[in-house]
Amino acid sequence: MLLLGIETSCDETAASVVRDGVCVLSSVIASQHEIHEQYAGVVPELASRAHMERLEPVIAGALEQAGVTLAEIDAFAVGSRPGLVGSLLIGVNGAKALAWATRRPLVAVDHVHAHLYAGILHEPHHRHHPHDPAPTDEILFPALGLVVSGGHTSLYLLRDWLRLERLGATIDDALGEAYDKVATILGLPYPGGPNLDRLAQSPGASDRIADLPLSRLSPTSLDFSFSGLKTAVLYEVRGAPAHPAHKRPDSRYIPPPPMDDERRRDLAATFQRAACRAITLKLERALEQTAARGITVRSLLAGGGVTANSRLRAELQRLASDRSLRLALPPLRWCVDNAAMIGGLGHRFAAAGQFADLSLQPTPTTLC
Repeated sequence: MLLLGIETSCDETAASVVRDGVCVLSSVIASQHEIHEQYAGVVPELASRAHMERLEPVIAGALEQAGVTLAEIDAFAVGSRPGLVGSLLIGVNGAKALAWATRRPLVAVDHVHAHLYAGILHEPHHRHHPHDPAPTDEILFPALGLVVSGGHTSLYLLRDWLRLERLGATIDDALGEAYDKVATILGLPYPGGPNLDRLAQSPGASDRIADLPLSRLSPTSLDFSFSGLKTAVLYEVRGAPAHPAHKRPDSRYIPPPPMDDERRRDLAATFQRAACRAITLKLERALEQTAARGITVRSLLAGGGVTANSRLRAELQRLASDRSLRLALPPLRWCVDNAAMIGGLGHRFAAAGQFADLSLQPTPTTLC
C-alpha cells in the first residue's frame, strides 16, 4: 500500500510517499527557517502563508522523488492535530482535495503520536541488516513513548500503535521551548536549541558549574516542568534576588559572576545535563509504575525535534541498555517535523479501516 503523507502543523511544509507503513520512498521538507529567523520564533500568520505557497510543489516533489504518480497513491494521510490552526488548515484542506479528486481514502493522524513512529521508518537504500530485521509489534509492545519537541513533552504507554495512554506531560514549558528560551538568555542565535547543544559539546565544558533545580513535582508524578530550570539559568546570567534577610536597600539582588565565553559554555552544558536528567528520571519512574501494574515494557519509542540533541540521545541509549529495552530512536532527518512519520502511522489506521471523511477539520490541541 502506498500512502502520501502531508505535514503542515507548524513551520515545515512536508510530503512523503511511504510504502507498507515503513519504507520511505520520498521525503520532501520545505523549511521556513529564513522567514522566522528575524523574529527568533515562528509567526503563525507567516507560517500559514508559506504553507499555501509551498504545499503543491512539495507534494509534486515527493511524488517525483518516489517515482510514482498520483493515480498510484492508495490513500492520503494528513497531520490534523495538534499545531497552529492556520498551518494545519492548509495541509488538511490539501489532503481533502486530493482525496476527493482521486476518490481515495483520507486518514487523519495526530502529529505528536506520529513522532513516536519515526524510529521504525527506513529507506530502500538503508535496509536493515538481515540479522537486525525491522521490529515487529510483538517485539515492540508494550512500549513507553517519549515525545520531546518545541511544543510538546509527553510520556505514553503504548499497547500498540493505535492504543496509547498518556502517562504525563509538561505543565508549563515544553523541553524544546525551554532550550530555545535558555539559548536566548545566553545570547545564542536562532535556532536556539541546536546552537545550545553545540556550545555544550565544546571541549572543556563543565556541566556542573551551578546547582540547577531538577523538578520532580511529587514522588510519583510523571509530569514535567521546565520553567523553574529556565528561571534558574536566568538568575545565573543576570543575578538572583537577594535573601529576605538582606535588609540593606542596595542588596535587592545578588550579582552574577562576569559572563564570558567560558561561563556561557559551561552554563549551556549544565542546563543540558539538568534538562536531560529530568527526562530520564520520569522514564525511570514510568518503568517502575508500569511494572507495579504488571506491565512488562519491551521498548522505548522516542521522537520529536529534541531527540536530535546529542546528550539526550546518549542518555536514552544508556537507559535502554541498562534496562534491556529496545530503543527506537529516529535518525536526525526524521526527528524534526516530517511527513514520512505521518504516512507511516497513517498506514496503521488505514490497515485497521479507520478513515476520516471530507468533514475533517484541524484541531489545534492533541486528544491524548
